[in-house]
Parts: sequence; C-alpha cells; structure tokens
Amino acid sequence: MGKRVMTNSRRRRGLSVASALLGGVLALSACSGGGGDASADSGGGDSQAAVDEAAAKKTSVAEIAITPKDGSNDASINNSAKVTVSKGTLTEVTMKTADGTAVEGEISADKKSWAPTGQLERSTTYKVTATAEDSEGRAAHENASFTTVSPDNSFIGNFTPEDGSTVGVGMPVSINFDKAITNKADVQKGITVSSSSGQEVVGHWFSANRLDFRPEDYWKENSTVTLKLALDGVEGAEGVYGVQQKTVTFKIGRNQVSVVDAKTKQMKVMQDGKTIKTIPISAGSPENKTYEGQMVISEKFKETRMNGATVGFTDDDGEGEYDIKDVPHAMRLSTSGTFIHGNYWGAKSIFGSVNTSHGCVGLSDTKGANDPNTAGAWFYNNSMIGDVVVVENTGDETIKPDNGLNGWNMDWAQWKAGSEA
Repeated sequence: MGKRVMTNSRRRRGLSVASALLGGVLALSACSGGGGDASADSGGGDSQAAVDEAAAKKTSVAEIAITPKDGSNDASINNSAKVTVSKGTLTEVTMKTADGTAVEGEISADKKSWAPTGQLERSTTYKVTATAEDSEGRAAHENASFTTVSPDNSFIGNFTPEDGSTVGVGMPVSINFDKAITNKADVQKGITVSSSSGQEVVGHWFSANRLDFRPEDYWKENSTVTLKLALDGVEGAEGVYGVQQKTVTFKIGRNQVSVVDAKTKQMKVMQDGKTIKTIPISAGSPENKTYEGQMVISEKFKETRMNGATVGFTDDDGEGEYDIKDVPHAMRLSTSGTFIHGNYWGAKSIFGSVNTSHGCVGLSDTKGANDPNTAGAWFYNNSMIGDVVVVENTGDETIKPDNGLNGWNMDWAQWKAGSEA
C-alpha cells in the first residue's frame, strides 16, 4: 500500500504507516496493492476497487483502539494505557518496555477492554500489541508505542537498538530525546558509541531531538557495538538536565543486504555479497512509485493493519480505499510508511511481472501468516531488525536520510558535518 502522487503533499508521504487514531481506532496504516488481474498495473481504478472490496469482506470487523495514541511522548504513568474493542472481543494483549520487560495487565470480564494492573514508569517507552476476534472468529491486530511523561527539569534519550539484541549490519544507534536539545555539543560529549571492529563511529544531529550514530560503511558482521550514556547532570537546555547513566551493548549479525529492482520486479537477497535467494516482487505502481535508496528494517509485525484513510487514500465517502486488518509479514522501512510485506489478496501472477502497490514492496503470501512456504514468510523469517533493503529503478526520489533509520543515504562528509563533537 502506499502513496498517492497527485501532488507532493499527497504523494506516498501518505504512505505513513505510523499509527494514527481514525474514528476512535488506532490504524497502523501502510500500503497495499495488487489485483486479481496481472494486467492491472496502476493499483487503482475499478480493478483496485474490486480487490479492496474483496479484501474487506475477508477481514475481521473487530475494531481495536489503543490509548495513548501511537508516538505519544508524554503519556500519563497512571491511567492512560488502555486497549478497547468494538464489534469483537479481545483475545490477547501484551505490553512491554522497549527492553522487553513485560507489563502485567488484565482483560476485562466482558473481553472488551484491557489495562495494566500497576503504575507505569516515568520516561519509559512501551510497546502494545493487541489481537481481537469478531463473531466469525476472524482476527484483527493493532500495534502501538508510546513514551511516558518525564519530569519537566530533565530529559531522556530513548534509544534503539535494545540492549543485548542482535541486529543487521545497517542498524544505526538512534537516540530520540524527549525535549529539544540546545547544548548539543555537551550532550554529544556525554554519549559514546564504539565497535569491536575498530570502525570510526560518528554522530549526526537530524534535529534538536534526534541524534544518530553510524560508521562510514555498514557495521562489520559479528562485531559488538557499545553505547555509553553519561548524561547524568549534563545540561541539555536551559534548566533541563540529563538523568541517564547507562551502558548498552548489542551484536551485529550476519551481513544481509537485499536489493529490490522495480524494473525487473525481482529482489536479490545477499549474504556477504553473494545472492542466496531471488524473490519475485510487486513494487509501487507508476502512479505511486516506491522510494529509491538504502532502507533499514526498523520494525517487524507478523500481522498488522493497513488503512488507506490514514495516509490520504480515500474514496468519495471518506472511507479508506483499502483497510486490511491482517497484512502478513510486514516490515517497516520508513517512518512515512514504506513497508516490505506479504500480499495474499493480489493474484499470484503479479509478483515478478507487475508493479501494483500504493508504494510498498509486496511479496506473495497466504492469509493468516502461518504458511512457511510463501515468499513473504521466508523473507520475514530470514530477516532481522537492522537488515538493509536497497530499492532501485522505481523512478522516484531517494528517501530522506531521517525518514526511518536511513542515514546511509547521506554521504560521509555530509554525515560528519552534522556532528557537534
């Protein structure tokens, strides 16, 4: 699913699959495409409408809402977290901190709501995953992430990747501060990132709230990266001081880089520079081209919802052109909503032959995400957070370096120029 390219403002910026509340429902939206006809190359028109209608009939009518809204950075630590459902019942809800610590909670007796049983921590990022079923047993899924409020006189840097994780060679250290930093040099001095490979690692400020670190080239496989935060007492802005004193380490896994060629409609999955598998794909249609460039997988969802209404793809009645609540094997490539994901609603013949999506990269898949023999399942199971997906020959612009974890699209001289060290 993806982007409408009528104007810059309604292009695939509309891709934004970042979750958004729509009609009281948090909609993790993205791009979809495909049709029952291999000749439909536009992803729109009557054939697209038929596909969208057919997909809607197959999917759950259960509507899940998660509060606070996805991306919130000042949520209450007391009563803000809640999951509710209409037209169905909750079957599973999990809430975890960014480092994976589970939060206890309970589903209500009528299975219509869920809430944590205790108080949340200040300045903590939580991830919520919810599943519900409608009266016919069809599953719907929602995912959201938010950060709780911190004291007015302190700042927190929420970082990725997680401590102890293993990630792909493209994973930068990305730190998002909950308050604007004006004393950038002092704050950057309190943060060091180093690798057992000996690679030079440099920080780059994308904004007053975001500082990323990376080496000139991808991390060396099987190396260890250490992030040290020595920010306790560091003044980030007038009267606002750091509180973190923490050391984080993560491992770099095997070197996997996949190259999507929108012209040949094939993706080559490479490890250590050698092709281990070639997968037919369907990229963005000529009207909704996929961004070009080096993109890093930042999130993985076995199943998630993609709703066109939240990204500017609406019918005359204001409803989304598509609303698929069980998109399989979805992996985020940008903040604005570029995904590489499984597609069960499109004809199998489109993969490798026709670009049909609203801007994402689609792989052949099966409804339910439980068939391990599909291309979508294989790629999902053989990919990790931090792997690189390079997209070529779409005819679109190169993705912006700060749209997701995609700083590799900035040359080294430009990257170093954004350092305050």
